Amino acid sequence: MKRTLFAVALVITLSFAAAAQHKTPALSQHRAGNPAAELQDTKEVANPSVPALCNPCLFYGGDLNPSDANAAGFSDENTLFIPGSSTYGEVNIPTGTTVRVKGILFNVQASTAFDPMTASYDIRTGVSEGNGGTSIASGTVGLSVTATGRNFLGVNEYSLLAVFPSITLTSGDYWMNVTPNCTNTLDGSCSVFRQFASNTTQRTNALHESWQPAHEMFLNSTFFGFAWANWCDSSLGLNQTQCGYLSFGVLGGVQ
Repeated sequence: MKRTLFAVALVITLSFAAAAQHKTPALSQHRAGNPAAELQDTKEVANPSVPALCNPCLFYGGDLNPSDANAAGFSDENTLFIPGSSTYGEVNIPTGTTVRVKGILFNVQASTAFDPMTASYDIRTGVSEGNGGTSIASGTVGLSVTATGRNFLGVNEYSLLAVFPSITLTSGDYWMNVTPNCTNTLDGSCSVFRQFASNTTQRTNALHESWQPAHEMFLNSTFFGFAWANWCDSSLGLNQTQCGYLSFGVLGGVQ
């Protein structure tokens, strides 16, 4: 009788474990949110404390505020667990301005190592709902990583930097992404953990924050089945402040 009960208990335990393994992963991680909160006004700061890796820093969207009710992280990962899921943020280069860009920085909440230390980068024009536009620069490069010291919902945040051959951009709208890799088949963490790009609600320490239009973040994910979905689409479960701005930066200078 004891042996029968043990067998039944074991079957139940294994069933729960299997169900947990097959549970659909979440697109994002976020607090409950405060839909009544308003997006922060654009206020240029004289000497913002941008991430150390953003050097020379041309643009920075601002820091994650882990204690904010509207803090969030968006799927931005290429791992053995979740391949091919990227979040893009927009930079609008002002009229009459030409810049030379040589790197993109993303602040990412990550519960796993970056293995190998590489990331893909992509710069696009003409992105809209359901339309990926045109890629004008992309590739896979080495990755530089620095901890920000912030922790959101139990997950540490890191600044990730992808440096690439410099490209000249004239005034206009550009959508940019850095997606870190964890594709080492010998690294068990690559089959389990998650990576999320951070949002910014107060845009603390932002540089040229007026260059980032509100509500212009897009998810392109073969894993989740979303082709260039705006993160403000109601089906993705975020309020208008949570999907307002992305915490990322651009390296380069004005020509």
